[in-house]
Amino acid sequence: MAKRTRYLDSAYQLTHEDTPDRVRAIYDAWAEHYDEELVDENAYVMPARAADALAGLIPECARAETHLLDAGCGTGLSGAALKTRGFTQIDGCDLSLAMLAKARERDIYKTLFEANLAEPMRGIDDATYDAVTVVGAFSFGHIPVNAIDELLRVTRPQGVILLTTNDHYYDTGVLQPKLDALQQSDAVRDLTAEHGAHIEGLGVGGWVFTMRRV
Repeated sequence: MAKRTRYLDSAYQLTHEDTPDRVRAIYDAWAEHYDEELVDENAYVMPARAADALAGLIPECARAETHLLDAGCGTGLSGAALKTRGFTQIDGCDLSLAMLAKARERDIYKTLFEANLAEPMRGIDDATYDAVTVVGAFSFGHIPVNAIDELLRVTRPQGVILLTTNDHYYDTGVLQPKLDALQQSDAVRDLTAEHGAHIEGLGVGGWVFTMRRV
């Protein structure tokens, strides 16, 4: 039996100089075994942490009516976690069509569409969503911190934005200044940060940030 290629190391070796085409190629190739490598082999827990954090901000009685965008949804691990917390009106987007195809198989998302989160999301009006989550996409070579401005654009006033990142990316020091600047400019309020596990099997920690659009 042929040895299966592991892609987690390749994803962690990306840099901001890598093109979207290179990032897409890695995730297209990884899609078939993404869940197996991340969850089964390495105990990727961030989707559950993110879903718990969002559930803590939105009352249970309102979750089924919350129009939510799972940005950088991948194969739908984060969407599946959100569904178990009572969120059912979920759209998803991702750079990789192969990842989107796997997400579609879960039958969780109302709409799935291709998007490069480093650019404006075509066809998405201002203030479309009650909440936006980005689980795992703020990492080396994935999306720049200024993509948060686009996430705010598509979020309704008083809506929730939830972002996660791993320790390796957070320690570069590029994300926190952006979040602080948004809060200081009154673009967002109620900024929170919680540290915990990210990929338990590798001993990698990570952060969950939540905020509300003003």
